[in-house]
Amino acid sequence: MSDIILETRGLTKHYGGVHALEDADFSLRKGEHVAIMGDNGAGKSTFVRQITGVEQPTRGEIVFDGAPVNFAGPIEAREAGIETVFQTLALADDLDVPDNLFLGREKTLFNLGPFSILDYRGMREATLAGLQKTAVKIPNLRNTIRNMSGGQRQCVAIARTATFHSKLTIMDEPTAALGVQETAQVENIIRNLKEQGEPLILVSHNMRQVFDLVDRIVVFRRGRIVANLNKNETDGQDVVAYITGAKTGIEYQSAA
Repeated sequence: MSDIILETRGLTKHYGGVHALEDADFSLRKGEHVAIMGDNGAGKSTFVRQITGVEQPTRGEIVFDGAPVNFAGPIEAREAGIETVFQTLALADDLDVPDNLFLGREKTLFNLGPFSILDYRGMREATLAGLQKTAVKIPNLRNTIRNMSGGQRQCVAIARTATFHSKLTIMDEPTAALGVQETAQVENIIRNLKEQGEPLILVSHNMRQVFDLVDRIVVFRRGRIVANLNKNETDGQDVVAYITGAKTGIEYQSAA
């Protein structure tokens, strides 16, 4: 049985005459943490949008958990086991923590359509379990998202991915707008996911963070993957050289 949880073959996305993503061949093993790096406009977010069903590829194939997939939207990707923390977080400001974690997949005591009775106790208990799993500390679960700090909001979005036992977590610049302490908390969550053997794709510009947290670094430039590097066999200068184009040959290192 293959240990590959995600694979893309020739994944391509064109917006009219703009080639945002071209022939991206990518693989991720179960339990592996991989960083995607590149300059603005390099194709990183476009790649994530194809994987998660936000957009449909122009061509190419996506294989997830051993089967070809073609997600019609993010909900299908989520139902298949891909949880994504986007930069926009996608949280409802006027709802509390349990309501946000279970938004769109509420637990019910009795399912009677529009007259269903929600299982608030079950959702609260599952929320506490998700927060414990990621070591997230939220003093008051009934507090609305609007009244939380940026770091707490980010942690709630990440805890949502852990609550539902995802097969793959994708984080798109999870600490870009956070302070030092809040960044450290999010990084600890990522380490906890690693200890639990859960695979993760981290999109980040933060070189220190990448080298602290992942096993492998994939570099995008002008819509193409130009390097696939083992963290322990490269350094920041090498990665920057690929990001800027100072190195132009495609380099691949096995993930062994």
